[in-house]
Amino acid sequence: MPKRALRGVVVSDKNDKTVVVRVERRFTHPLLKKTVRRSKRYHAHDEANTFKVGDRVVIEESRPMSKTKRWTVVGALTPSGEIVAG
Repeated sequence: MPKRALRGVVVSDKNDKTVVVRVERRFTHPLLKKTVRRSKRYHAHDEANTFKVGDRVVIEESRPMSKTKRWTVVGALTPSGEIVAG
């Protein structure tokens, strides 16, 4: 089974080797037919502490590394949408 990958924005880098990434999903409300935005925060492993607040990153599922960390940062996203390894 392939690992899931999500795109999001780093909202916190205060912890050592950990970043908090906000992933936003958009969907159409079933009754109102309006686009709704929902976001969720994921704790992701950042081995070298390279990512800072505001960076757009790609995170991937991984083994549990702590009580809350189950994701790893794969790399940063450029403005054109390409993945640059971090």
